[in-house]
Amino acid sequence: MLAIRKDLLDEIVAHARRDYPLEACGQLVGPEAGGARPERYVPMSNADQLESDFAFSPAEDIKLERELDARGERRMLVVHSHTRVPRRPLTDSGLPEAYPSEKDVAQMEWTPDQHWLIVGLTAADAEPEVRSFRLADGELVEDDLQVVESYMFAHTGSDDVPDRT
Repeated sequence: MLAIRKDLLDEIVAHARRDYPLEACGQLVGPEAGGARPERYVPMSNADQLESDFAFSPAEDIKLERELDARGERRMLVVHSHTRVPRRPLTDSGLPEAYPSEKDVAQMEWTPDQHWLIVGLTAADAEPEVRSFRLADGELVEDDLQVVESYMFAHTGSDDVPDRT
């Protein structure tokens, strides 16, 4: 189960809408020590400036790495959007899909500890499809994605309430 706060997901979708029809990209980051949940979204520039591909700007990537070191944070999820049909076998719909392309999967091999969150958009104002994937033992695995208001009770049921003393 991969839990992501709704406010972070809203930032990601807004970025994808702003950059449409280009692929938007960024990183979800969180604490280096003991943190299992992303705490902030860092939008980045798509250096490729393409509708069918993305690459982080090398200068931004280096700047982010220095910032993460200084703040005691780490990269947790690579984020990007798909705005047209990825270069892979087409789905029945033929529309952009939040599913890793062959290039995405090849890049996942460089960072097997990171999840990849993909936002599929057919238009800037369309309803987004959001999915997350990772590699496990070399195999592509889809995460069970849970969008939460807060991480505080993300592991509990909807009927759980905080203890009151």
